[in-house]
Amino acid sequence: MRAVVFDEYGDQSVLKVKDVPDPTPGAGEVLVLVEASGVNFMDVYQRTGTYQVQLPFTLGSEGAGTVLHLGDGVAGLSPGDRVAWTGVPGSHAQQAVVPADRLVPVPEGISTEQAAAAILQGLTAHYLTHDSYAVRAGDTVLVHAAAGGVGRLLTRIVTHLGGRVVATAGTDEKRDIARADGAVRAVAYADALDAVRDVSDGAAAVYDGVGKDTFDTSLEALRPRGTLVLFGAASGKVPPFDPLRLMKGSYSLTRPTLGHFIAARHELLERAETLFGWVADGVVEVAVTGRYPLDGVQDAYAALEGRRTTGKLLIIP
Repeated sequence: MRAVVFDEYGDQSVLKVKDVPDPTPGAGEVLVLVEASGVNFMDVYQRTGTYQVQLPFTLGSEGAGTVLHLGDGVAGLSPGDRVAWTGVPGSHAQQAVVPADRLVPVPEGISTEQAAAAILQGLTAHYLTHDSYAVRAGDTVLVHAAAGGVGRLLTRIVTHLGGRVVATAGTDEKRDIARADGAVRAVAYADALDAVRDVSDGAAAVYDGVGKDTFDTSLEALRPRGTLVLFGAASGKVPPFDPLRLMKGSYSLTRPTLGHFIAARHELLERAETLFGWVADGVVEVAVTGRYPLDGVQDAYAALEGRRTTGKLLIIP
């Protein structure tokens, strides 16, 4: 089979499509025909060495497809079932071996592409809005990069929960997308503080996946006892800072990661059921805005890292 592999850290040029041996599922594992695989910043962090991985490494941590074969001891699944997963390396490939307890059934009414596009970013948006900071009706929330995959989901979910979103985005086109998703204000990054103060006395929470370039603004935008949820670093790592800065408003700062919120299978299934229900009911829209073959993987990540995207990019093996 063919897969996207890198054997050194670097830019998109280190990504190579190679012929590799067909995988075989072991005990408790499932072999899946990959029909779509999500393009995410987590993959960028792995490729660049921000997150260390064992090299050579097959890229891609999110996907959906059809069950081909079951390993020993796997129950509750059959060949032909549609499934989705996240947090499992090796998804930018024609086939993937996935632990059975990491697979989520894809319900009728949800396409395989929708499942692949939603599973990582949708579960992320769910725990961010329900656990990292539980949005309450009437809350004002600042969402950075609101036209991106997670940003669009956050805007719709916060609005669904009764909150008000002030959104930032880099272009007029992206700000129009944020307004269409429900943001009460959508502004350039430089105008974020003024926009928050126009509609409230400060943000109850800031969801910041940008990192270095927005961190200071995110802190300043908070109301007293507000929460800064730093869940990504699209612009780079936040430099070390003095925790006494949090004392200005008794702020809370958290840097969560999805794996801790879906570690238990029951929690994974519960979040996925809610997410797919939102997709089916139209609460959230899974906007697939780019589809790339395996051979186009360098172009896909160039588009993602260049912030030329709105919505979700997929690799179609």
